[in-house]
Amino acid sequence: MYDYIIGKITKVSFNHIVIENHGIGYFVYVSNPYFYQENVEYKVYIYQQIKEDEHSLFGFKNEEEKELFLKLIDVKGLGCKMALPMFATGSTAGIIDAIERENILYLKKFPKIGDKLAKQIILDLKGKLNQVEGSIEENSQDELIEVLKGLGYKEKEIKLIIGKVDSSLPIEQQVKEALKLFLK
Repeated sequence: MYDYIIGKITKVSFNHIVIENHGIGYFVYVSNPYFYQENVEYKVYIYQQIKEDEHSLFGFKNEEEKELFLKLIDVKGLGCKMALPMFATGSTAGIIDAIERENILYLKKFPKIGDKLAKQIILDLKGKLNQVEGSIEENSQDELIEVLKGLGYKEKEIKLIIGKVDSSLPIEQQVKEALKLFLK
């Protein structure tokens, strides 16, 4: 079983990346391949799925995404290729929040997740995501810094406002709040 791979991204496609490590290119399904840049080294957290006719690798930006993914695929009827796209359109904190608040509409916005499966996700996972949620809050500030750097802000500017942003909010809300603070 793999935990992570550190290597250079050699290919970015619509649903996967190829990460090269010691001359071997690993084909890894990811939720948002365009997060990665070719010829840049990354640490990609990996889940390996072994089936009778297929061996697949699924990659994540951080351990929290991977932890939540592992809990999601334990839900009856939710496989790897259905759970992975949830991370492309929803933040980890947003998904956890939707489960804890029983927000079926939020969960139904993801591809191939209908009313019945959304209810099953809530039934199976509500109240069981505290450990994942705690580590997300610890790393949400790092994620916000990374996003703001990606938007072109300098580290000095970011340090001035980062303490004023509510880290318990989903990352999208944190970014909006930070941008408002930059405008002041």
